Amino acid sequence: MKGFKFMRGMGKLRNREEGSAEFGAAGQQGNSTGSETNVFHPETRPRRLRRSWIVASAGLVLLATFLIGAEKKHVAANTITYYKVLVKGEEIGTLTQESDLDKLFEAKRQEYQRKYPDSVMVLQTSGITTEQLEAYKPEIDSEATLDKLGGMLKAYAVGVQLTVDGKSLGIVKDQETAAAVLEAVKEHYTPQAAVAEAKLKKTAAKTTAAASSGDADKVESAAIREKVSVVPVKADPNKVMSVEEAVKTLTEGKEEPLVYEVQEGDTVSGIASRFNITQAEIFRNNPAVEELSLQIGDELQLTVPQPDLTVVTVEQVTEQVVTEPEVIVRKSDQLAAGKRKVVRAGQTGLKTMQYKLTKENGLVVKEEWLGQTVVKESLPEVVYSGTKVVGEGTGMFAWPVTGAALSSSYGERWGRVHKGVDLVSGNRTIKAADAGTVSFAGVQNGYGNVVIVDHHNGYVTYYGHLSRISVSVGQKLGQGSQIGIMGSTGRSTGTHLHFEIRKNGVAVNPMKYLK
Repeated sequence: MKGFKFMRGMGKLRNREEGSAEFGAAGQQGNSTGSETNVFHPETRPRRLRRSWIVASAGLVLLATFLIGAEKKHVAANTITYYKVLVKGEEIGTLTQESDLDKLFEAKRQEYQRKYPDSVMVLQTSGITTEQLEAYKPEIDSEATLDKLGGMLKAYAVGVQLTVDGKSLGIVKDQETAAAVLEAVKEHYTPQAAVAEAKLKKTAAKTTAAASSGDADKVESAAIREKVSVVPVKADPNKVMSVEEAVKTLTEGKEEPLVYEVQEGDTVSGIASRFNITQAEIFRNNPAVEELSLQIGDELQLTVPQPDLTVVTVEQVTEQVVTEPEVIVRKSDQLAAGKRKVVRAGQTGLKTMQYKLTKENGLVVKEEWLGQTVVKESLPEVVYSGTKVVGEGTGMFAWPVTGAALSSSYGERWGRVHKGVDLVSGNRTIKAADAGTVSFAGVQNGYGNVVIVDHHNGYVTYYGHLSRISVSVGQKLGQGSQIGIMGSTGRSTGTHLHFEIRKNGVAVNPMKYLK
């Protein structure tokens, strides 16, 4: 029954709809009830349908919006910022963090620094750039990128280069090291106290006396002649030298040809010792040279190490010389003519000689005698002589020139052999150092104009390089007699007197006898 009624109602509704034209505002009078008319108003159904469609459309829009938002969130959550690494514009890989690059640089720099601890190492990173990118789930292999880049990284040493006239002498770590090298080069040619003491003892031994060393050598100055420039450079760390290596390089030098001019007192053995080469090398390079024929002014072809730097030192040196006793001769008619008798033995004395030496890389180029100090007076020897014979020496030697200054000393010292002493003076008159007879007056090889005086007591004196000779052979002289005028004849380097004393044919140090 209920279903039936429903169907009825539907029929009524349809009828109302179909007959809607019959109902108007006035047609309401035909309705059985007013409520029925309100429920089944002709515009009620279409409005509800439109509302449902709008709601459905809005739901779809909301759903689409939700889905799109969720997708964006997913993409955003999986979008990663990363870095592309390029070397000179060419990509070599990617990194998740740019800071990994700085860590790699520092690690490689420290690796190079450990490998070359004596150098300041700088990593070469020029040309390496990064580019920041973003992408959805990109493929990044930081480890492979860092390994590849690490194998490409190189480093250089920051150093300073020592140069002279544009020529590179070597590279060292820094300015401080360069200063230490140059100071060590100067010290290399500066005599130490122990060296000075050894030299003085050696000199004393040559004088056959137990002379003790005096004051140690004093260096007045030491300077490098060349102007050395110190320039910052990038360098191969294997070429950066330590202080010791640089000093060795700068002091040893490279072997190069050298033309050496023979000077007074030079011998082949002395020249070989001076340049630290063998005599055989000298004879091999100079087949015409013989030891005994070596003359002042001869030129020798040598191959010797020549350092790039020249250290000029000025030194004051002292040495102690044993002085021979003065011989006092007294006449005695109790002795036959020509006979002599020692009535009191003499005793040697001691004096200190002062010199100023100018050296270049340890080799003497100039020698100046500064004076002498008597440490111990000698005790004269007293001799009785039967008769006074004209021309017979007393054994007492006076200075052959007045106001003399010594320009070159006696002996094998400072790389030379000198049989006498060289004297200079404003008064160029040469006098006999003791009474005797002229045994030679003329020219001899190396001596130029030379006078030789025989003192008839075992002593002979030589006076070389005279400009004029005032005596003749056989002439008897007293002590102080004029012999000639100082000059520069023969193998001479300037106006001076070469003076020798020979005892029984052997050259002795004149400074032992001159009073």
